[in-house]
Amino acid sequence: MNIDLGFFSFTLTAWLAIGFLGQGLFSMRFIIQWLVSEKAKKSVIPMAFWYFSLAGGTTLFAYACYKEDPVFILGQGLGVFIYLRNIYFLLKEKRAKEVIPDPN
Repeated sequence: MNIDLGFFSFTLTAWLAIGFLGQGLFSMRFIIQWLVSEKAKKSVIPMAFWYFSLAGGTTLFAYACYKEDPVFILGQGLGVFIYLRNIYFLLKEKRAKEVIPDPN
């Protein structure tokens, strides 16, 4: 449903906002990774990187579906699967460490 508000329709404006939100979330992952790595003085990929990847990728996937862009849909859809998989592996590793503490 489009609500005509002049130059931009409500739907177009809402989807543009969703697209910018997704891009902002997606970009935050690099800022977080950079800040954590700077603090540690080595390359680190924190859990928040994967959460922002998932949030941004999912939002951008929805935007790509709205735009009906198959290249963008495929790229973001594959990325969402990869982000979920990495989160799964990290949570699984964390649970294993909680059950069997590392002696070091």
